[in-house]
Amino acid sequence: MNSQKNISRTPRSRRKNITDQRQTFGALLRGPYQILSASVYGQMSEVSGGVIRPAHGVVFRTISPDGSRVTEMAEQAQMTKQSMGYLVDYLREHRYVEYKDDPTDGRAKLAHLTPSGLAVQQAAMEKSAELENQVAQLMGPGEMLELRRLLEILNARMMEQTQRR
Repeated sequence: MNSQKNISRTPRSRRKNITDQRQTFGALLRGPYQILSASVYGQMSEVSGGVIRPAHGVVFRTISPDGSRVTEMAEQAQMTKQSMGYLVDYLREHRYVEYKDDPTDGRAKLAHLTPSGLAVQQAAMEKSAELENQVAQLMGPGEMLELRRLLEILNARMMEQTQRR
């Protein structure tokens, strides 16, 4: 007979890593991003019946309405062509993406969202707008406009700097 006591475990609060403890710039950006993205990707998963996972979000973010080459999408996402190809092929197997001939190069194929893929993308965009409105209510309209303005400036300047390298 086991005489060990049954120890009930109380959930521990998450231990903070060094970047969270010091509230680095990256941690301050990452925290809200993770909360918001979990909600958006949850919506994508719900709309797709669980087929689409967070990793597939990069396809929906980088694909052009006119179609995109996998190599272009991979470059934009800063990932390997093979990894992007794997994600696109998975979505193709589940009928969210299809390949069509590139009208500018008969040898190349362009990935396009199917009507189902467009529906998932639209649901994600709607959820994103809903979340932005929730953040605006949390912060207040003036602070939200200022935050958005500053993030737009930061994004533009960092992209500019990256392109100069």
